Amino acid sequence: MRPALLLAALLSLPATTYAQSAPPTPDHPVATSAPAAAEADVESIDAILGALYAVISGPVGQARDWNRLRSLFIPGARMMPIGERADGSVGIRLLAVNDYVALSGPLLVERGFRERELARRTERFGHLAQVFSTYEGTVAAGGAPIRGINSVQLMHDGRRWWIVSLAWAPETASQPLPQAYLPADAATR
Repeated sequence: MRPALLLAALLSLPATTYAQSAPPTPDHPVATSAPAAAEADVESIDAILGALYAVISGPVGQARDWNRLRSLFIPGARMMPIGERADGSVGIRLLAVNDYVALSGPLLVERGFRERELARRTERFGHLAQVFSTYEGTVAAGGAPIRGINSVQLMHDGRRWWIVSLAWAPETASQPLPQAYLPADAATR
C-alpha cells in the first residue's frame, strides 16, 4: 500500500478501535486500551488539563487515582521528562503512562506533591491542539517550588479530548522561564 493510502486508512479507523483493543502483555508492553474517562474530565482542553494536574496532586500518604490518569491518555501515549544530566548534557526519558505510574507513583504518595498551572498558551487546528502549560510544583516534605513547562499534545476524536503526549522540562538557573510563558501578573509577585 502506498504511504499516503496507508496513512488515510489508519486515520479513517474510528477512535474506539484504540480503546477496545488488547491490554498490554510482556511482548507488547504499550497499553492499547484505556479506562473509561469521566466525561467532565475530557470534554474540553481546560477540563483535561485540570484533571491532569488534579490527579498527580495530593498530600503525603494519599493514593492517586491512576486509572483516572490512564483515562486521559490515548493508548500508546508517551510521558517524556526532559532535563540536564549531571555532566551538563540534556536527556529525555520516554515513558508509557504505566511506566510513569510505576516510577513516580510511590514517590508522590511518600513525599506528597502538588502541581498547579500558572499560565497557558494553546494553539489549535481542528482536532489537534498543542498546549504549553507553565506549572509550579511543591513537595510536601519541603523544598523550594519547582517550575517548568508541560508541553501537551492533544487530539479530539469527535467525542472527547485525548492526551497524545506530554513532555516537560523544569526551569533551571541556566534556563529560566521566559516572560511569555509566565502569568501576566508575574512581575508583581
